[in-house]
Amino acid sequence: MNRIILILALLLAASLALTACSSDDGEKVIKIGAAVSETGRYAEEGNNTRRGYLVWEEWVNDEYGGVDIGGDRYRVELVMYDDQSDPDTTAALVERLIDEDKVDFLLGPYSSTLNQRAIEVADPRGMIVVQGTGSSETLFRQSFQNLFAVHTPAGNYAQSALQALAEKGAKSVVIAHTDVVFPASVAEGAVHWAGEYGLEVLAMEKYPQDVADVAGMLSNFKALEPDVFLGAGYYNDALLFVRTAKELDFNPKAMVLTVGPTDSNFIDEVGQDADYLVGPTQWEPSMSYEGAYFGSASDYSERYEAMFGSVPPYQSASATAAALALHLAVEAAGSLDSGTVRDALRNLDADTFFGRIIFDATGKNAARPMGAIQIQNGSARVVAPSDYAVAELIYPAPPRKDR
Repeated sequence: MNRIILILALLLAASLALTACSSDDGEKVIKIGAAVSETGRYAEEGNNTRRGYLVWEEWVNDEYGGVDIGGDRYRVELVMYDDQSDPDTTAALVERLIDEDKVDFLLGPYSSTLNQRAIEVADPRGMIVVQGTGSSETLFRQSFQNLFAVHTPAGNYAQSALQALAEKGAKSVVIAHTDVVFPASVAEGAVHWAGEYGLEVLAMEKYPQDVADVAGMLSNFKALEPDVFLGAGYYNDALLFVRTAKELDFNPKAMVLTVGPTDSNFIDEVGQDADYLVGPTQWEPSMSYEGAYFGSASDYSERYEAMFGSVPPYQSASATAAALALHLAVEAAGSLDSGTVRDALRNLDADTFFGRIIFDATGKNAARPMGAIQIQNGSARVVAPSDYAVAELIYPAPPRKDR
């Protein structure tokens, strides 16, 4: 009797496994889940991330013909939910994706904070998370076995920008950062790189998430007369810094802002006040990256524009690259087994439209430099590093009254 029960249990498990990777019409399917912000404070960046995943899904199903696993083609089914930019909601949705939706793998949410919660749920379950927007160094210091990130880590965000500014004659910098993990990592790295390039850090201040007033902080910075202001935060923070600096007539010779200046929507919102802003960037369409899938960075940009009617920000490109890295690892593994795919990710070495992808022992991409753009005449132009630059950095920026 016990043997019969065991056999029935094994048959039921096999049936469930087949159901998980097959559609109703018998088509082989890989289910990949993601909790991604469509609303809340990360809505702009989260929707950029979501669109990046959709670019890969359309390409892999309609053009590539499905993921090739041992000669069989598997259609990709993306299961995505809005985490509302809330860490607890991210955790709950990741549990749902794993336990109820029975996804095979996960792609990451936007931001280090939300990726932290996602991997805290996924890692003990042996569920792989490949992501392109959670860059805080702390994510990779916790010995997670299933976290992989295709982008440059946060500690290097300011490196290229500060090096280029120092080479142009900048001598001092002030730093403001949101009091959460990603901006804090950017600021910590900025202090290091400022020292490397001979820039004196005159002050560093942190401010709360969802801050509505930075006038006091910027007034303090203005009194120090820094050459460079570096604001490490998110899209809405960048808008607030630019508008408040204008109100206070705070005119450092350069303003470096994370996230905002690389987004075409930001330039539209800020208008002429965006000119001369500098922004760290993971990727731009003009960079010379190229690979066998999606072609060049420019080719990817054209594909994205055809789908969504706008130039892709780097969050979208990094999201597509994260999905592509998972895809390549699954094909190299020839299996949907998490352990085999994990090993394939650890051995991955791929040139892509997003740059080279090689994961180190912690899951970080060890192969990509960080870039920097400057907005010139309303367009984001790559100004650093020199290998990828398409324009000369303008420094010092002219005072607003002279623009």
